Amino acid sequence: MSRVSTYGNYQSALLDLMAAQQRQLEANQRVSSQKVATNLEGFGRGAETLTALKSAEARVQGFIDTAEATAARLTAQDLAMERIGDGVLGAREAIANALASGRLEGLMQEMQTYFQITQDGLNSKHQGRYLFSGGSVNTAPVNTATLSDLTVVPAAADAFDNDTLRTQSRLDEGTAIQTNFLADELGLESFEIFRDIQAYHEATPLTGQTDATVETFLKDVMSRLDAAYEGLTNHAARNGGIQNRVDQILKGQQDQLDALNELVGKRTDADMAKAITDLEAAQIAIQASAQVISGLRDTSLLNFLR
Repeated sequence: MSRVSTYGNYQSALLDLMAAQQRQLEANQRVSSQKVATNLEGFGRGAETLTALKSAEARVQGFIDTAEATAARLTAQDLAMERIGDGVLGAREAIANALASGRLEGLMQEMQTYFQITQDGLNSKHQGRYLFSGGSVNTAPVNTATLSDLTVVPAAADAFDNDTLRTQSRLDEGTAIQTNFLADELGLESFEIFRDIQAYHEATPLTGQTDATVETFLKDVMSRLDAAYEGLTNHAARNGGIQNRVDQILKGQQDQLDALNELVGKRTDADMAKAITDLEAAQIAIQASAQVISGLRDTSLLNFLR
């Protein structure tokens, strides 16, 4: 015959209550976090696979961050090239207007304005760094501010302080793309033209009415400006081609990251319907155990001994 003791009954009821509370805690964690577990230990033998997937996720996310930063820089470069082109094209149109009217008043003031527009484009910044300085990102690539500064230096090339470093961006395991342009390759041709205009003006002031000599000189300048603008357009097209390639790589990486997220989710996301059911069952078990413990107070052998 088995003995039944008050202590044994209490002990059994308390163990049931504690087990129910533990189940409630685990189910509540799954419901609140929507995850199977909150640490790798909770995933058991699947922890190793999950670690590998998370490592792959982090690597792909790193490439995505690099690609997004590269895309932003390329967009900034495109805007800067557009401004450089505005300066060159504006100078060409100002000369055409002067030739059409036969008057040169104000032409040099316009040349100064369009030179500064070109200079501003070459000295453009992105995230506080000069775009076209090569590796010297904290040094302005153009050191001249006015047309008269151009005729002071020995040659137009001396107006540039950029170095020759070419930046490469690694966009995935096997792809590294050269993404930067240098100020002298973008602006040297137009700066030589502006320098020649200023030198001509200093020798023979471009004022008053045009004559045959001035018209010949200005028509030649217009042809050279057309060639300079075409060169800038080619650089801008190359920049756009790099942008398209980066966008394609970025899309592929995002698709890869989505696939990895799905694989990780299958292993980590909790079955919410089951988690809620387990939580409700644990709460009912706690209530039942509490009622048992409460009932044991009235069934103690001490009550019969009295």
